[in-house]
Amino acid sequence: MNKVVGSLLCVIALGAAAAAVAGIHGVDAVVAIGIPYAAFAILLLGLSWRVVRWSLAPVPFRIPTVCGQEKSLPWIKWSPLESPYNTAGVIGRMALEILAFRSLFRNTRSRLERGPRLIYREAKWLWLAAIAFHWSLLVILLRHLRLFVEPVPKVALLLDRLDGFLQIGAPVLYLTDIALLAGLLYLLQRRLRDPQIRFISLFTDYFALFLLLSIAVSGVWMRYFARTDIVAVKQFAIGLATFAPAAPKGVGAWFYVHLVLVSTLAAYLPFSKLLHLGGVFLSPTRNLANNNRAKRYVNPWNPTVKVHTYEEWEDEFRDKMVAAGLPVERP
Repeated sequence: MNKVVGSLLCVIALGAAAAAVAGIHGVDAVVAIGIPYAAFAILLLGLSWRVVRWSLAPVPFRIPTVCGQEKSLPWIKWSPLESPYNTAGVIGRMALEILAFRSLFRNTRSRLERGPRLIYREAKWLWLAAIAFHWSLLVILLRHLRLFVEPVPKVALLLDRLDGFLQIGAPVLYLTDIALLAGLLYLLQRRLRDPQIRFISLFTDYFALFLLLSIAVSGVWMRYFARTDIVAVKQFAIGLATFAPAAPKGVGAWFYVHLVLVSTLAAYLPFSKLLHLGGVFLSPTRNLANNNRAKRYVNPWNPTVKVHTYEEWEDEFRDKMVAAGLPVERP
């Protein structure tokens, strides 16, 4: 429980500090301009560092994790997606994994009941919450393009219309806002309620969830309750994007809270578990074809090794072998 309270207090402290400097002339400009640029620089450098480290990691064996029949004899039916044989199969498998979380869809959870009996059950609610959270977050990020680009991209306008097609309330209620909050709340209560997951959870797990949840709550509050000046926000965002920043005026404390929390997430992302969004593309358990029987896999990082064959060894020690009475292949 200390991990939960500690992570929650850290997020609250970040938000409170941002709200405290919102009305201080001069300091608010430093926070609004300096922190986003610093966070973006850390994000780019951190991502580059992690990707380079992953790309340089040796893969001595072809180790795809599969759950289907490998291609072998013509009369044996094989699974092109579960056990891909070529690049096309790998692309199809990766697409289903990234876009639909296919492995998570087949995930199961275990529970020890009286008897004792170990019972396995499906975990479709986890898959649904993960799908709702990730896809909603992607749509929200794309919708935010309208703040940084002028003219607004058509994809952002289209997503805005599709997201608010129910036309509920004023301003229009976005479905992704509801789905994002619902997905995060489910993931948080699952981590708190399940004893097995709570036992293996770390401070960073709760911190990431509370940080994402606070970003969503502050964004929803600004849109539907605080009614932040969207024109001033767009002017500020375009200034950041064009490297001509100016401190925002009349945006309120909630905007600073949202901005600082988003910047914290950007700086924290390269050093956290949240970077699985990039790591999945570089995972050898998924991006390699399962064709061990058809092709010999040679580790490209293997250095050139000077071998000493038996023939060379016998030529070097033949006299001593003969003197010792040991058999030789060539007299």
